[in-house]
Amino acid sequence: MRTVSTTASRPTRDPWVVIGIAVTAATAAVASFTGLRGLAIDAGWPTRLSWLLPVTLDTYAMTSARVWLASTTRARRARRFARANAVGAIAASIAGNATYHAATVGLVRVTFPVIVLVGAVPAAVLGLTAHLHALRTLVDDEDGTESGPGGESERTPDADESGPKDGPNPRRKARPGNGARRRSKYRTEDEAMAAAREADAKYRAAHNGRPITRDALRVALSIAGPRATELRRRLAAESTEFGDARAETESESTNREEAQITA
Repeated sequence: MRTVSTTASRPTRDPWVVIGIAVTAATAAVASFTGLRGLAIDAGWPTRLSWLLPVTLDTYAMTSARVWLASTTRARRARRFARANAVGAIAASIAGNATYHAATVGLVRVTFPVIVLVGAVPAAVLGLTAHLHALRTLVDDEDGTESGPGGESERTPDADESGPKDGPNPRRKARPGNGARRRSKYRTEDEAMAAAREADAKYRAAHNGRPITRDALRVALSIAGPRATELRRRLAAESTEFGDARAETESESTNREEAQITA
């Protein structure tokens, strides 16, 4: 049996490309640093603190790009936000350098709006970084919903049962993502229903007899949202059939007792 080495399929690094990237990054960083530092000084920042403006912008651009392109970012919402902020930070750095050079040659003046915008950069970047960090902890489901750790939302059975009941259950096509997809450990529907019944029983015992919600079932079985919705509906149907059968049995028993008393 012929084995293929996994290392052979990996692309080799071109040293000239690595050198080119390093040189380009160094020259771009120095040039951007000089322009943004000069803009900070023109906007009234103290000279000893003017270096903070280029470091803040360039660091946030690098952080956003890292979150955007990293395989560990599973939530599409976090990836979209990181992409928008990476592009925005690069655009802000370009605009700052252009403003400084234009002011240096006398084409524009550093007016009040420019001073306000430059002064607002640290606070804005701090808020955006905190929000980006919070989004990065989200987990993206196959049905396009995001939920954080421990963020299970309580829904009523009516909300879970919403949608057309007569026709087939419409499902949205799962969009491909860069994160790893969760694979269900239940290979057959019977196994999944057995696990769903067990989870429902535990949930009812802990919540005063209330049926399990879709989100609680999804978390308990580690399955996607559409499948949790389907299993939840099947559980509700079984509960209704069981209730009807029980009521019919009780009615027959009552009728039998009344007939015996009459006789």
